[in-house]
Amino acid sequence: MRYFYARVKKIYRGFYLLPVIIALSMHSIAQPIVAFESVINSTTAPGLLTNPIDIVNAGDNSNRLFIVQQGGVIKVYDQSMAYLGDFLTVTGITSGGEQGLLSMAFHPDYETNGYFFVYYNNAAGDIEVARYHTESGTPNVADPASKKILLTIPHLVQTNHNGGKLNFGNDGYLYFATGDGGGGGDVPNNAQRGDVLLGKMIRIAVSTAATALDYYDIPPDNPFAAVGDGVLDEIYSVGLRNPFRWSFDRLTHDMWIGDVGQGLREEIDFNTAGNTSGLNYGWHCKEGLLDYNGGCAITLGTYSSPKLDYTHDDATGGVAVIGGYVYRGTESPAMYGHYIFADESSGNVWLLPPGGAAADTIQSKNIRTQISSFGEAENGELYATCLNGQVYHVVASLAATLPVKLLDFTAISRTGYNELHWRTSAEIQFKQYEVEFSKDAVKFEQAGIVAAANSGNYEFIHNTSTQKLYYRLKMVDIDGKSVYSKTIIVAAAGARGKNFVTPSIVQNGSISVALDAAYTGLQIITMDGKIVYQASISNRTGRINIQLPSMRSGQYVVRLTGNGKQVAQKIIVQ
Repeated sequence: MRYFYARVKKIYRGFYLLPVIIALSMHSIAQPIVAFESVINSTTAPGLLTNPIDIVNAGDNSNRLFIVQQGGVIKVYDQSMAYLGDFLTVTGITSGGEQGLLSMAFHPDYETNGYFFVYYNNAAGDIEVARYHTESGTPNVADPASKKILLTIPHLVQTNHNGGKLNFGNDGYLYFATGDGGGGGDVPNNAQRGDVLLGKMIRIAVSTAATALDYYDIPPDNPFAAVGDGVLDEIYSVGLRNPFRWSFDRLTHDMWIGDVGQGLREEIDFNTAGNTSGLNYGWHCKEGLLDYNGGCAITLGTYSSPKLDYTHDDATGGVAVIGGYVYRGTESPAMYGHYIFADESSGNVWLLPPGGAAADTIQSKNIRTQISSFGEAENGELYATCLNGQVYHVVASLAATLPVKLLDFTAISRTGYNELHWRTSAEIQFKQYEVEFSKDAVKFEQAGIVAAANSGNYEFIHNTSTQKLYYRLKMVDIDGKSVYSKTIIVAAAGARGKNFVTPSIVQNGSISVALDAAYTGLQIITMDGKIVYQASISNRTGRINIQLPSMRSGQYVVRLTGNGKQVAQKIIVQ
């Protein structure tokens, strides 16, 4: 049984509490709410879709969208999603299960040269990348006779784990991610071997040459392009299991990879733009952040842990991650800069805010199952394909602001329990706060419910012996609408935490600064570096209250200095 109690108060047991460890992390009340607006329905002829599995644009200023079907047919639509015709039928493929025509990508100079590339399983089940051409007089119909096979990757006897996404980088090179060859556990160790192209991110310099030997070359800065190292020159990074969908951020050019897990974790991997150090994402030594089957030594490349991972749990996770995109469109400003991804099985959808960590991820549960891919239009708008034949425009709006303002939210570790405090204002017809906790910042459970008290200071005691927990507040109004606070973390009693300032949103001209170490000076600085307030704090510890001078509304930085230390925190003055 979980024991707790909560009450509204300012003083606990007759004295103010001093924190052992507090991690404050405020979040705007308004959060993006994701929605999927149907733009192509599977029952609409003649643009009927069967197993759509990728959606791309040509980058030729035509604003067309091309939808790849697993069975081999690519259909083309205009910017209003009116069907323009069948662009190409790729023949000689094996389709079914995880095999088929899996992706396409247009040459960066497609508008002038007419070349594009496709990724599929050939008749033998092997992975193949081929080049096609479109004649200038027939922009909506490619030439099937122009097919040139760039390379074939043997896929042995298994039919799953084919990877399958093609993308051109900002550097003009063609990238594609392959699966580990299938089966379970990567028994042949393909993902960690340098002499096979399975379980890898591949990077090649394609050409428009007519001679087979010249269809592609090796970029000179590929990380394993050294002669005699035993690693194939085409390899850009290693250690992937089944990177079915991945993308580049069109603004920063960072790489985001959704790698489907084995039995416990799904993961999102990441590489900064231009990094050619040869990353190793860990499979099969690692599955997500966990050691797989006892773990193993990672010797090829540089290990890179996942940006985030999630559990095989339909309630908060799923079993088949579908990597998405960083949204750079204009129609949904609430989602701008967020990385969006989904799980094909559970229908859960996640948004990772710009610069956010795993704990900042915003989850929408059971939104849309059978998502097979995300894709961008030329203007940055985001679309999703579903295996049931649907295509959706992915949009987001800000959650309606609830009749409450959360001023601050902190957690304090005690022996045998954790103590949570939060302060609010502007509670109008507000119902309750639901306190949720998690061991991994992914799967949350409810610790208890605190009834609203029409503004005030709240305290909640969570009896637990767990050494490290994450907490968040689900704030609910009387109509049932709700939003979450940002997640905060509390560590074990006796650990040392960060200094912090409350409230982070200043309305009455005063702040309280909690000092867990001695400092000599305090400064308040504008975002352009101008000092507007400074004071000597004479090596004090504990909590001090400071009355601020008259200051314009906006963001400021509170900085503590002295004794060889320096810490800083943002505040907003209203």
